[in-house]
Amino acid sequence: MAATRIVIHYPQHLIDAPLISRMVRRYDIDFNILRANITPQAEGVMVLGLEGDGGSILEALEWARRQGLRVQPLDKDVVRDDSRCTQCGACVVVCPTGALSKEPRTQEVQFHADQCVACEFCVPACPPRAMRVSL
Repeated sequence: MAATRIVIHYPQHLIDAPLISRMVRRYDIDFNILRANITPQAEGVMVLGLEGDGGSILEALEWARRQGLRVQPLDKDVVRDDSRCTQCGACVVVCPTGALSKEPRTQEVQFHADQCVACEFCVPACPPRAMRVSL
């Protein structure tokens, strides 16, 4: 069983198409919607957790691309610029998943991208703007 988290960008003309439903049935994979912002008259963005056979997940994502969706790994969505981080911990307080934490011994802020669901709460909370969305 493989698992991955992805960001899917929907062009405006595909927002009404049930592409995720078709994809998970066709490739026998499970999904969890971690975050979604899909509105008429604009591009939609959805963060998904996918589980299933590794080959099936890869085939499903390629199928989604052929349908016109832009697919990217989740870890490319929210990033930290270590050179800007002052270790203040403001981001840690607002992170709902524990993707940002303080190392108890050194008090350094740690970013665990595998736990990030791209909620973006850390972006405005970060005084030196070390956290940002990577498009």
